[in-house]
Amino acid sequence: MFTKLRNNISQMQMIALGFFCIILIGTLLLMTPLASRAGTWTDFLTALFTSTSATCVTGLVVTNTYLHWSLFGQIIIITLIQIGGLGFITFGFGFSMFLRKKITLRQRGLLKESVNVVNTGGIVRLARLILQGTLLFEGIGALILTLCFLRDMPFSQALYYGIFHSISAFCNAGFSTLPGNLGNPLVMTGHNPFLIYISLLIILGGIGFPILVNFKDIVLHHLHIRKYALHTKIVLITSLLLIIGPSILFLILERHALFADMNTPQAILNALFCAVTPRTAGFNTTDIASLSQSSQLLTIILMFIGGCPGSTAGGAKVTTITVLILYLRSMLTRTDGVNIFKRRLEDEAVSKAAAVFTTHMLLAVAATFLISMQQDLDLTVIVFDVVSAVSTVGMSTGITPHLVPGAKVILILLMYLGRVGSLSFAMS
Repeated sequence: MFTKLRNNISQMQMIALGFFCIILIGTLLLMTPLASRAGTWTDFLTALFTSTSATCVTGLVVTNTYLHWSLFGQIIIITLIQIGGLGFITFGFGFSMFLRKKITLRQRGLLKESVNVVNTGGIVRLARLILQGTLLFEGIGALILTLCFLRDMPFSQALYYGIFHSISAFCNAGFSTLPGNLGNPLVMTGHNPFLIYISLLIILGGIGFPILVNFKDIVLHHLHIRKYALHTKIVLITSLLLIIGPSILFLILERHALFADMNTPQAILNALFCAVTPRTAGFNTTDIASLSQSSQLLTIILMFIGGCPGSTAGGAKVTTITVLILYLRSMLTRTDGVNIFKRRLEDEAVSKAAAVFTTHMLLAVAATFLISMQQDLDLTVIVFDVVSAVSTVGMSTGITPHLVPGAKVILILLMYLGRVGSLSFAMS
């Protein structure tokens, strides 16, 4: 019966069901007394919200990760983050490779859907490179962050903190075992380059596995952008623009406000981090609620855009926004077709981008309306948390723990849909 059911469901349905099962297992483990510092049972909704947020690499929390969860609970959370960041199909492939099992045609199809590539040709090699690359980047990140933490804590604790934050940053999860997230004094000291390393891990995790596994070819071509693949050109250029532009804007908007007590290097570093973390890491070094209205709006826009296809990041994706802007330009200039770098994009790419953007927007609008019906809150903070959830970011103005159960359930659904892919889930 199980075999018949497995053969009758699509690949996308299998992925959606797999994420659901992992979330459920994580919820049951987090409910146990072993998972809490107090040694008591955690209520179902809190455990479900945390498990969903970790598996969907979001970072929204209804309880403080440091204060509520024990070492066992934190290990469960970071395990869920690693599985969710890689995709459980890719994670399962790693075990099959370790056990030297043959990869079937159906498993190759699932891998293709999981890592968001066009065909199954070379998918096993790609998955192997993804696993090796993830281990390499997270390992180097853990080593560097451990050295940063060694200034203020014993080696064993520094090593644990380094591993946890390296995985959380590369997977764009946003969970932190520090009491005040990355606003902790251990991080914010001027001579500690912690934020630079975290930012690099976030960028590497959000730039997309296809770019990372072809990094060698990119280096060989040096700065000869013409020799890069079209996808690589779009991703690298738009990512660079979305880092530099917002960093300058945040520095201008907050230099005499939230960054007023910081010296110039610290202000620049925090402005850079404010531009990087909404796409879609979720860490914060400052009180989000203290940001100006214009800075909050800029953050919402960055969260909605998100990262790149085939990455650990969520959001509508930079390629989606780029294609739509190019389509708008072609309409305004009455150009035949959508062109970029002397290449014409297929009509299917434009249709898919429009579908993804519309689905993403409709989910955000519907969720905002439903939550505003249940609680009398400022519309800006509701929109902020809703976009954060559907884009799997994890940033919040602080209202998440105070939401009514119905609103928390809505955010749980948004995180799940945001990770599985709202359009893909609907098509399944």
